[in-house]
Amino acid sequence: MAEADRSWAAHVSAVAALAEPTRRRLYEFVVRRPAPVSRDEAAEEVGAPRTTAAFHLDRLVAEGLLEVVHERRTGRSGPGAGRPAKLYRRSEAQIAVSLPDRRYELAALLLADSAAEADASGEPPRTVLHRRAREFGRELGRDVGGTARGAEDGRPAALRVLEGLGFEPRAVGASVVLGNCPFHSLARRHVDLVCGMNACLLEGLLDGLGTDLAAHLAPAAGRCCVRIEPAAGAG
Repeated sequence: MAEADRSWAAHVSAVAALAEPTRRRLYEFVVRRPAPVSRDEAAEEVGAPRTTAAFHLDRLVAEGLLEVVHERRTGRSGPGAGRPAKLYRRSEAQIAVSLPDRRYELAALLLADSAAEADASGEPPRTVLHRRAREFGRELGRDVGGTARGAEDGRPAALRVLEGLGFEPRAVGASVVLGNCPFHSLARRHVDLVCGMNACLLEGLLDGLGTDLAAHLAPAAGRCCVRIEPAAGAG
């Protein structure tokens, strides 16, 4: 899952890095330029020493906000062309911090892919959405280590993954209550559609992780519409 490549703490750190005024001005200068910029250009723009600009630019690279490319600006190549210059440009990484945690891009991808498939196949859109959500959840569960079967192995992994996805899980006896809905605004406008997608996503995730848990709809105020309970016959 691409969005999970960077942890929530890393996203916070990246955003916090822009609190420093010179660093923020350097970032804004780089991302507004159509071509990568050099340290000298950046330093001149913000009126800072080259060493100071270099320090802040490299910090922005370390935080994933910028990336480095090496190019010969003269257009020459081969012997005598000189060393390529170190240049900076916007990173392709997407960095966002939301409190509480929201995952609207994930919902958008599932909904858009499902609509496209339904349009091409003639299958009911909601049927496609549920299938795709289960498949996505199952693949995610397998990717994070769902090879071990059984509650003792799968349950802690499920809690870790659910926490990483922003569901704020908390164990209540043998059950798991999800304190946050990552699709909150969408779910308020389209309850049946989004909550059904969410339930299928979590069904697939638990299956991929190999737990003895099952997800089912249990709407309640102040938390996610899905509740996780021991599967029928478990234990």
